[in-house]
Amino acid sequence: MQEYDVIVLGTGIKECVLSGLMSLSGKKVLHIDKNSYHGGESTSISPLEELYRRFKVPGPPKSIRRGKEWNVDLVPKFFLATGQLVQILVHTEVTRYLDFKVVEGSYVFKAGKVHKVPASEEEAQSSDLMGMFDKRRFKKLLHFVLNFDIRNPRTHQDVDPEKTTSRELFSRFDLGQDVIEFTGHAIALHSGESYLDRPCLETINRIRLYCESLSRHHLSPYLYPLYGLGELPQGFARLSAEYGGTFLLNKPVDEIVMDNGKVKAVKSDGKIFHCKQLICDPSYVPNRVRKVGRVIRVICLLNHPVKNTHEASSCQIIIPQTQLSRKSDIYICVVSYSHSLASDGMYIATVSTTVETNNPEKEVEPALELLEPIMQKFVSITNLLVPNEDGRKSQIFVSRSYDATNHFDSECEDIKDMYRRITGTELCFGRPRNLSHNSDDD
Repeated sequence: MQEYDVIVLGTGIKECVLSGLMSLSGKKVLHIDKNSYHGGESTSISPLEELYRRFKVPGPPKSIRRGKEWNVDLVPKFFLATGQLVQILVHTEVTRYLDFKVVEGSYVFKAGKVHKVPASEEEAQSSDLMGMFDKRRFKKLLHFVLNFDIRNPRTHQDVDPEKTTSRELFSRFDLGQDVIEFTGHAIALHSGESYLDRPCLETINRIRLYCESLSRHHLSPYLYPLYGLGELPQGFARLSAEYGGTFLLNKPVDEIVMDNGKVKAVKSDGKIFHCKQLICDPSYVPNRVRKVGRVIRVICLLNHPVKNTHEASSCQIIIPQTQLSRKSDIYICVVSYSHSLASDGMYIATVSTTVETNNPEKEVEPALELLEPIMQKFVSITNLLVPNEDGRKSQIFVSRSYDATNHFDSECEDIKDMYRRITGTELCFGRPRNLSHNSDDD
């Protein structure tokens, strides 16, 4: 009889991060995936011909050569340079297995045009996102945020971070609606408007995170791994294996065995593997999750940079919801040959948003227009699934589906929440075992 502390089903990014963390803490881990590849819903597709087959699209055309040079991420998301996922990577030393490159720019859509989110004081002064007086007020807000210390009331300037709302904070600095919009959505990275009526501490921390990440690399606050996100689950798989974890790919999961409402074992390929806890993605336990929405993603192949992005070979574009009278933002992630993800001179732009109508493709048309001409589109609409219960009783801990945002903020919150429920402790980033970090700024 084979016994494990933890069995992990699926090799998505979240499952692999948790598997690595469990192995690192001394747990005996078995990792099973029904697929023959790492990544699950968030996998990277290569060669390019496989992407066409997956979406049942004829091609690729002869004009797009060297299919093996392509690595297309199905759920692309950028890393904030000082964000939580990078902290986890450094803490676990998975940076040994990855090379990062800075993303060249961050942009926001306003009044029918793409504008650069200022990356320096000089850019802020010349930005057409703000008028002259708003630039001064915006500068005062940033100065307040960067000097804010929750432990030092003298830095609060009569703002109560637990009671003053973000709306009241912006009003205190007399910010115009345009500045509030790009600050809240393109800098603080809020995906809706509800944050305006919540305590401002969350927004202060988000703006500070953006600014600190930006100060690391100057072009933008974002990083992306060379060869795509598929490198991430493989890096954590190597970490888990290094600490005694066992991996079984291309193995069916026949049954999750329960005993008095608690997980006891997993049956796979005729074998029984006993465990105390189970971690999995929603696809392995459809009866334990519920649908809370849908996400549309449109992967677009381009042979040109996106207009008004200063010929950037990689960038993020956010279309705030109010620009299109929506309830949720639309995101555009642009990567290319510069991150070793496409053939020379080729680009991959992925549009994503939360579905709000019965015609999802029409919802993203304004974003697709910014990318024209598009060589080929691949459209997917997926359900946004969340677990029915927290897992403490059954000891089955299910991750949430990947949301529409093109950064890892909400996914990291899910990882931390699952870690807290699995272990009963907070995920803390102590001193890493080795501070090597190979990030490429070129």
